[in-house]
Amino acid sequence: MHAGGHVLDSGRPQQQVLLAVLAVEAGRLVSAESLMDRVSGQAPPKRASQLLHTHITRIRRMLERAEEIGGDPVRLARRTGGYMLEMPPHQVDVHRFYQLVRRARGDQPAHERVGLLREALDLWRGEPLAGLSGPWVETTRQVWRQQRLAAVIAWAHAMLDAGEPSTVIEPLVRELADHPLAEPLVVVLMRALAATGRSAEALEHYATLRRRLTEELGTDPGTELQSVHRAILRGEQAAPAAPPPEPPARTVVPAQLPADVRAFTGRARELAELDAFGTEPSAETKIAVVSGTAGVGKTALAIHWAHRVADRFPDGQLYVNLRGFAPEQPMVAADALARFLAALGVASPDIPPEVDERAARYRSELAGRRMLIVLDNAASSEQVRPLLPGSGTCVALVTSRDSLAGLVAVHGAHRLDLDPLPEADALALVRRLVGRRAAAESGAAVTLVHRCVRLPLALRVAAELVVSRPAAPLSELVEELADQQHRLSLLDAGGDPRAAVAAVLSWSVRHLPPDAARVFRLLGGHPGGDIDGYGVAALVGTDLPPARRTLDRLARAHLVYPTAPGRYGMHDLLRAYAIRLSRMEDSDGERRAALDRLFAYYLATAAAAIDRLHPAEKEYRSGIPETTAPVPDLADAVAARRWLDAERSCLVAVAAHGRAVHAVGLSSLLYSYLDGGYHADALAIHAHAHRAARRAGDPAGEAHALRGLGTAHMRLGRYRHAVDHFRQALALFRQAADRHGEIRALNGLGLVGLRLGWLDATRDHHQQALSLARQSGDRLGEVRALNGLGITEQQHGRYLDAVHHHEQALVAARLAGDRTSEAIALDNMGLAEQQLGRHGAAAEHHEQALRLARMLGNRTGEAHVLDNLGTCQLRLGQVGAAVRYFERALAIFREVGDRRGQTHALNGLGEAARAAGDPVGARVHHEAALSIARDIGLADQEARATAGLNPITP
Repeated sequence: MHAGGHVLDSGRPQQQVLLAVLAVEAGRLVSAESLMDRVSGQAPPKRASQLLHTHITRIRRMLERAEEIGGDPVRLARRTGGYMLEMPPHQVDVHRFYQLVRRARGDQPAHERVGLLREALDLWRGEPLAGLSGPWVETTRQVWRQQRLAAVIAWAHAMLDAGEPSTVIEPLVRELADHPLAEPLVVVLMRALAATGRSAEALEHYATLRRRLTEELGTDPGTELQSVHRAILRGEQAAPAAPPPEPPARTVVPAQLPADVRAFTGRARELAELDAFGTEPSAETKIAVVSGTAGVGKTALAIHWAHRVADRFPDGQLYVNLRGFAPEQPMVAADALARFLAALGVASPDIPPEVDERAARYRSELAGRRMLIVLDNAASSEQVRPLLPGSGTCVALVTSRDSLAGLVAVHGAHRLDLDPLPEADALALVRRLVGRRAAAESGAAVTLVHRCVRLPLALRVAAELVVSRPAAPLSELVEELADQQHRLSLLDAGGDPRAAVAAVLSWSVRHLPPDAARVFRLLGGHPGGDIDGYGVAALVGTDLPPARRTLDRLARAHLVYPTAPGRYGMHDLLRAYAIRLSRMEDSDGERRAALDRLFAYYLATAAAAIDRLHPAEKEYRSGIPETTAPVPDLADAVAARRWLDAERSCLVAVAAHGRAVHAVGLSSLLYSYLDGGYHADALAIHAHAHRAARRAGDPAGEAHALRGLGTAHMRLGRYRHAVDHFRQALALFRQAADRHGEIRALNGLGLVGLRLGWLDATRDHHQQALSLARQSGDRLGEVRALNGLGITEQQHGRYLDAVHHHEQALVAARLAGDRTSEAIALDNMGLAEQQLGRHGAAAEHHEQALRLARMLGNRTGEAHVLDNLGTCQLRLGQVGAAVRYFERALAIFREVGDRRGQTHALNGLGEAARAAGDPVGARVHHEAALSIARDIGLADQEARATAGLNPITP
């Protein structure tokens, strides 16, 4: 380590390895378990944890010493679950090397590429990680050597492009002595020799390499090398090929703004002020705070202005309602950050667990982007601070009833205090909403404006009531409002804007039919973000047609607003008023009964949807409470999935707010649906169910929830968490004498053990599950155990045994009517047949599995089949088709957050690139796979990536 012109002693070898690991992962959290594995190998000593703390302490002292003698400040921080070396990656040689090589892949002039690659190669000083040893060190050293070789080859190509072939010959000959079987190296050397008139030497190198390949590897030279050889034999100029193009970046441009406000009126001064603020050049993040009382139009102004200037922010617009003053709990910053990171393209497992780490990742994702972030309905400065970008290219617009003085004082935010509309603007809004009647009775219109205290929300509600009564004079309606204000002593206007809003709402609700007023009151208690006609029918205990008519009426009165076709939400101020009104007019029993009807409807309809998607699970399900409410027609699997997708966020809310029977029931019901790719929602629902079951003293419900949590963690690559949850579930299932649950927990342990490389334990768990399933007649458990055993045999290389297990699983799945397990068996059978060289039969089984996965809407299953089809096509020599399959699989794996799947698809793309003669592309994909595999502990994919990065064995 260098600091202030001095070389510091980095301590003992294991301490040096630890420092190297932290430097390689600079700026990223590394788990303590991963650090111990990399420093101490696969079998860390018993005192590994104590030794780790000792090394950490010594490294911190060394970093403090480095800063004292003039080095840059570097902090080794402890975070939940691990450690992070807080320093810019470019201060680490290997990261600087990567950056320079990436910059040299563009379309800049040849001499610029030469300079960048020369600077990158000059960073190499002897052997990397010299004097150190261990599995991580050896693998990393070998990977870096291959990356350096690739950079040398790229530099030589750039030199040829620059017209300097003679300069590269001697360095390439030296490299060839160390890498005698490196075909890309011989390609560029032959071109350089031919370009300098030394074709005979070029042909000699070809003959030497061809002989070595035949003798040592039993293969022939690749297509690119043969092409150069033929060109030289024909006397053609062997021009260097252009470097392969960089894989296209996956650019995510979120556009989250809600719809613009209808009939927006006035606020010219405020809009101009925001325009001037938003366009001022600044090196720091620009923050504007729009504050004002409830109903004054803060959100309307923010959204209207955001739409006006959206084109100034080509990298996207983010929006979140922080619900700071809603009746329910305000949104915590951690949840808002998770939503923003997902919108920015960060996969679920890549979103850090702690709020500080999420905020840091969020700022990193925004760095350099021109984005607008709208933080609506903030409760406090503390809620907002983690959501502020750190880039001067971004603008944050915050709305709040609070003045958020902390943002102004600490962060220099620009504050815009929003007053009620000026009388002229308020009158203009009434005229736009009411029409000619307002012009004909201008005095009454002015009085209405004052009765509503010039608040846009109150004006809109009042204007709609006026429109709904066309025969009544405007003056008469205004007098009604005055009477209402006087009668409600609790809401004495007295100039209080909130009282004015409440009075207008009371006046509006009083003119609703009794059934509509009741719906409005009870809607306040619905925990979800929106609702449809079926939900309203269940909530109030009515039929569907009147429920839909009532929703339409409430929408016309501006008491609810549309969120999607047939679905409606409620403003937080209106929700608060509805809840207060319900507490005044409805008994506790009525409110509880309404929610019980609603939650029973969700549970019963979810059961009907799951019966369509996974009919084989029905016989293993415990009783679901019946509903008397009308339910949608779920005639087929498509309709069932559409309903589940539309209601998923509401189902999460029901699990959080319902009784134990609802949370546990949804956790058990939705297991297979959520396992198809909705892993974040799975974690939420199963966690709610786990807590509810524990409070209710329901060990069976707790066990089912733990099994769901184990599966979700497994899909997200959190294998140790998965093992813990499956083990706890198994113990509870055995305690409750639940044989079917025990079988499922054993199969879950087998699957996660397979990912961790615990093949003996995996076989044992699946064998136990198979034996229990056959004893108890549990066909689903039998199918899944057979599939697991088949995969285990494949890992051991016993492919005929694997095919036998998968054939049994396929027959059992079809007898049980379990389409999901049928698809898995077909896909796994195809994999085993690939290994046996039966590529035609393998492709046919994969295609059958793909059709089933798509029919079921199982995104994770579809991606795995696409990945396996890619492997099949690659073995058939169809490289282009393989790439298309791998790319489609990778896109879905990223979408659902399946990191294990990403390593498979990335390694497949790397192998396809290598087969196509694209070593640079191969390296890019294998490096990406290697990073993920190491992070989540996938030994098989780490080995596969390493083999792809090191295809040459001297």
